[in-house]
Amino acid sequence: MQIKTKAIVISALKYQEKSLIVKCFTLSHGLKSYFVRDAFSGRKTSQKMAYFQPMSILEIEATHKNKGTLEHFKEIKIASPFQSIHSDIYKSTIVMFISEILHHSIHEEEKNETLFTFLETALHWLDNHDEIANFHLILMLEMTKYLGFYPDISDMDMSFFNMSEGVFTPFSGTNLLSEHETHLFKKLISLKLDSNQKVFHVIERQLLLKILIDYYSYHLDGFKKPKSLEVLKEVFA
Repeated sequence: MQIKTKAIVISALKYQEKSLIVKCFTLSHGLKSYFVRDAFSGRKTSQKMAYFQPMSILEIEATHKNKGTLEHFKEIKIASPFQSIHSDIYKSTIVMFISEILHHSIHEEEKNETLFTFLETALHWLDNHDEIANFHLILMLEMTKYLGFYPDISDMDMSFFNMSEGVFTPFSGTNLLSEHETHLFKKLISLKLDSNQKVFHVIERQLLLKILIDYYSYHLDGFKKPKSLEVLKEVFA
């Protein structure tokens, strides 16, 4: 089957000496993996590699056999060239981290157009703004809406947050955030991308990041802590 769609690059793994296995989140078919032969050979090597940086947004034409094997690109072009994401150390660290989060969060070959559109919009926002200290926190929380475990905020006036149930409760206990942690979590829930980026201190951001990763671990089978987590902490320290 020949398809034409937008795709967000999740990961690119070198295979043998010259080839790549590229995992993409596509608009039309969800998660797909592609084999790119001779990605590291020829005069256009750097151009080819530019396509496959984390979270690049591509326009692709591809052959999908849908047999559980690797698919193949026919044509690739950059759909939305980024001006700063891959050259700014803070932004490139964020997209590397987010791509890992997605790698461990999306497993099914089912299209999720609303998640794709949300990610595309958020990436353009990141590319065009400089105050981005809370971007990864807001993005991780908002992504839970599309992954199916956004917190139930109907009782948000309660003092504690139950991580495993995703609800606020008046009682402390197992799997619950402390009152201070819950207060920070509530502040995060109220934020938008354009909100004041100085609302949290560095230590509070790191605590919220730990809370979000734990929250993902509660709700997604096989979720792993991203390897780029320590790099992210270092860059934003």
